[in-house]
Amino acid sequence: MIDLLNKRVRLLATSAALALLVTATPQALAATPPDTLVLAWAIDDIISLDPAEAFEISAGEIMGNTYDRLVRLDINDTSKVTPGVADSWTVSDDGLTYTFKLKPDLTFASGNPITAEDVAYSFERAVKLDLTPAFILTQFGLTKENVTEKAKAANPSTFVFTVDKPYAPSFVLNCLTANVASIVDKTLLQEHVANDDFGHEWLKTNYAGSGPFKMMQWRANEVLVLERNDNYYGDKAKLKRAIYRHMKESSGQRLALEAGDIDVARNLEPGDLEAVADNADIDTESAPKGTVYYFSLNQKNENLAKPEVREALKYLVDYEGIGSTFIKGIGEIHQTFLPKGMLGSLDSNPYSLDVDKAKELLAKAGLPDGFSVTMDVRNTQPVTGIAESLQQTFGQAGVELELIPGDGKQTLTKYRARNHDIYIGQWGTDYWDPHSNADTFAANPDNADDAAAKPLAWRNAWDIPELTQKTAAALLERDEAKRAGMYEEIQKEVLDRGPFAIIFQQTEVAAHRANVENYKLGPSFDTNLLAPVSKE
Repeated sequence: MIDLLNKRVRLLATSAALALLVTATPQALAATPPDTLVLAWAIDDIISLDPAEAFEISAGEIMGNTYDRLVRLDINDTSKVTPGVADSWTVSDDGLTYTFKLKPDLTFASGNPITAEDVAYSFERAVKLDLTPAFILTQFGLTKENVTEKAKAANPSTFVFTVDKPYAPSFVLNCLTANVASIVDKTLLQEHVANDDFGHEWLKTNYAGSGPFKMMQWRANEVLVLERNDNYYGDKAKLKRAIYRHMKESSGQRLALEAGDIDVARNLEPGDLEAVADNADIDTESAPKGTVYYFSLNQKNENLAKPEVREALKYLVDYEGIGSTFIKGIGEIHQTFLPKGMLGSLDSNPYSLDVDKAKELLAKAGLPDGFSVTMDVRNTQPVTGIAESLQQTFGQAGVELELIPGDGKQTLTKYRARNHDIYIGQWGTDYWDPHSNADTFAANPDNADDAAAKPLAWRNAWDIPELTQKTAAALLERDEAKRAGMYEEIQKEVLDRGPFAIIFQQTEVAAHRANVENYKLGPSFDTNLLAPVSKE
């Protein structure tokens, strides 16, 4: 199978269309092929294409278009889920057992049949590999020792999932829409196992799914190629191919879009969006996303661990200036960790730029002359612009901020090892339930360096046993109104004393050529679906 895949990749890579389309800088090219969608996007955050490991924004979109799950988020009503490979499901009276009946006669892109055994294997490998997103499944009591019993095939068309507590069913189902719950091809992966790794090293750069597209080629920081999966059980993708070109600069994306070298520009800054607004050959799409931008303070740094310093830095953000420049049209100021539109979201923005207040707080912390600190910054907009703004406003209170630029992989790797002082970046909800963000911003069950769970609170060494308990309690509340109130209280605590300064909620905007039809942006980072897209 791998020899065949490599042969197909070589054929694709040598085609005239691809040779032109992956060029790193925009040129005056002919229109893109009529059967191919070419997107320019910053994809340097991709570390792996194994759904058991992929946990980045760009990788999430690729997973959403190439892998299927038991259920999917209903993009028209985010309070619901819709069937994926599951045709129907039931929940036992005690709330512990979920039984899924699979749709008949489904196949993977390889041609292998999709069975409940593949579903069970997908859960097993994610739990036993125990990579970053595994916690989405292990939070239900799954362990390496019990996963084969708790997530198993009752027969070829029936998958049974047993959880440890009677969670709200909507929470369980929403978790199963996450990328880590993607169904992988057991038969194919077993051909590529090395050292009992469940085929992980192979799948990092290859493909074993059943979604509307299949991943054909990935060259880091350059190009990622998807091709239509003609074995897909649902409506087939309208186009034969989708090509993501790594292009970070907004101006370069705009020029390429205007020239017709690309079909979709994904990272346009406010000025470039305004520049294409009156172009009759270009349309724009936008959607509020479940993604927040923030900076966080590592509590291993003795200065950043002081409560007064944490509060002071929240008063050293020019929220108004950032809102009117760097995020104009692509976001709105939002200072709490739950995005608007989600159950329990708190609409509270108490902080504004107040240098005098910040100086008072720094003096109370024993730092009247300020201090020096570093910030790790992914070198893409709007993050770089916001970081430079923070450097200027921090300096007004004597806080000398050194910016350390890097690409997405570099900054994330350092952050996940909690070797940073301050990190600035974005967090996209893993599934459309408030626990997704609460569990990462407001829970840290084990603050040890070798902890199994490593949410954002852990990454910043914020040891919060009481808040962790409150977050766990909200998870089990079945009364929706009470549950919403519990999340509001948790958000207030994080807002007041947490090591996170949340700045804005993203409004994702994409500009595309007018001949591109049905290009829509979904509510989450993995619901920007390409299968419905066509070109006139």
